[in-house]
Amino acid sequence: MKRFNLFLSGCIIISATFAQNVDWQTFYEKSKKTETPSYQATIDYCKQLDSGSKMVTYTTFGKSAQGRDIPLLILDRDGLSNPDEIRATGRIILLIQACIHAGECEGKDAGLMLFRDLAIENSFRSEQPGSPSQNPLSGSRKLSLELLNHVTILFIPIFNVDGHERFGRYNRINQNGPEKMGWRTTANNLNLNRDHLKADAPEMQAWLRMFNKWMPDFFIDSHTTDGADYQYEITYLMEIYGDMDQGLTNWSKNNFIGQMQTHMIKSGYPVFPYVDFRNWHDPRSGLVTEVAPPMLSQGYTALRNRPGLLIETHMLKPYRNRVGSTYECILATLEILNEESDNLSKLIKAADLFVSSSTFLSTPFPLQFETRMDDSTMVEFLGVEYDAIKSDLSNGYWFNYSNIPTTFSLPYFSTAKPVSTAKLPYAYIIPVEWKTVIDRLYIHGIRLWELPKDATLKIETYRFKSPKWQQNPYEGRHPMTNIEFDEIQEYRLFPAGSVVVEVMQPAGRIIPHILEPNGNGSYVYWGFFDATFEQKEYGESYVIEKMAREMIKENPALKDEFEKKKQSDTTFAKNPQLILNWFYNKSPYVDNRKMIYPVGKIYDPEELEALKH
Repeated sequence: MKRFNLFLSGCIIISATFAQNVDWQTFYEKSKKTETPSYQATIDYCKQLDSGSKMVTYTTFGKSAQGRDIPLLILDRDGLSNPDEIRATGRIILLIQACIHAGECEGKDAGLMLFRDLAIENSFRSEQPGSPSQNPLSGSRKLSLELLNHVTILFIPIFNVDGHERFGRYNRINQNGPEKMGWRTTANNLNLNRDHLKADAPEMQAWLRMFNKWMPDFFIDSHTTDGADYQYEITYLMEIYGDMDQGLTNWSKNNFIGQMQTHMIKSGYPVFPYVDFRNWHDPRSGLVTEVAPPMLSQGYTALRNRPGLLIETHMLKPYRNRVGSTYECILATLEILNEESDNLSKLIKAADLFVSSSTFLSTPFPLQFETRMDDSTMVEFLGVEYDAIKSDLSNGYWFNYSNIPTTFSLPYFSTAKPVSTAKLPYAYIIPVEWKTVIDRLYIHGIRLWELPKDATLKIETYRFKSPKWQQNPYEGRHPMTNIEFDEIQEYRLFPAGSVVVEVMQPAGRIIPHILEPNGNGSYVYWGFFDATFEQKEYGESYVIEKMAREMIKENPALKDEFEKKKQSDTTFAKNPQLILNWFYNKSPYVDNRKMIYPVGKIYDPEELEALKH
């Protein structure tokens, strides 16, 4: 024991000596708050934080497409870095994410300073209680260690690490600093903040595994936005419009937002909800807020019963102001969570239990929302004077913003209504051959189990009709623009190894968005099931010409249907191949599995239970 104490004392002395001999100013601060560090400089500072404080752990949680490590910093007052051990202390976990769009760097620079101010300041002072007030942390802010009494912080300083190293001055045409910045998308040209649900990018797959390992209780995603000029240096968004558990929604509205707004006003950064405009670039047209789809970060975490705060600083404002406001917003969140930790933990547990109960299945589940444009409230919005000038160059309107502040009284449209719902089954069942889909569900942390043997089941599913796809690619795919279907019942053989996805589980809110065709960003929409829509057999003309005449002779009504089709579709009427294929699809040789959704829905709990035995 004495030997251990000597060792520990030696470590403290070394740590204190290390702190005294290291420059703790961040790259951003050394640049007079005009620049942001490269990937390697960021990693070096993260490792320096790890070496300088026993409260900080540097690790990684995956690799990018180009093989770069994705960094993760952990700040725990006891130096813990295992989620189970941290949970055992009663602390909740806050996940802060920066540079998912690598040109939007404020969160990275604010987060590094916050970690320094919490960990190094307190480590230095606790290890050198008799030291003078002047110390190597010149310019740092002394934050109370009590902020970590009930909260452990995870921090991703750079999520899109490959895009970050596409470093340059000309990556963000509308943005006022830093001098150089990263690129919006990954090396595969994917926008990670459109990928949370489909999870195509290796970076996102790593993020989901990390998220499910830690299951953070609160999430912050730091961004930069434009669209119009106004006085706010920072705006925010939380999912309080109908897609999150009601208890967590009420807590976000009544406990979190008001306190956060008060802190931000006191710090000199008044905030407003992140909004679109009824007419883009034109605040006077009215303000609109929408429910975030689960392909976006805070939309995804809300459906996982974890409140998320989207931070959007205003890219026209000076970089130092944007970093400063981001710092204050993170600090406000930390203060609130430290006070609200028990309350939030209970609400999260209740939300997870509700989704795991049969009550969750009793009402239609909302899949898609739209903002009601017949319901608004008048709000005060801190804008600037501007003119809308008809352009003689583009023939559009050129919005010319001044530097004259003004307060607009504007209609604010924030009431959402569901426009698509689904009746939830007890379980979905996915045939074993759809391995790509099954693997993605595992990555999402969704609980699945496999059929031990072949089983013929009565299921409900969908027969698609009139499918259409987007011509231009979007996020590396050609999404469906028209998803129409009829509900059908059938008996179907599912081979051994097919997976059963019971809806009553903590991830139950995300499952329908993936597996219901009308889910917001469903795997049908993203093309995971496109092969289902393909015709693989055709009849040759020398066979179908004769067969078509026999079919008409045997079924005169088919002749009437054919004539009506020609009259209503002139392209069809002029195309012999389309005509003959129409008859093929009316024949007994047609593929009766084409357009039928491979995923089944099990509504009978007894049938589901029987499958387990």
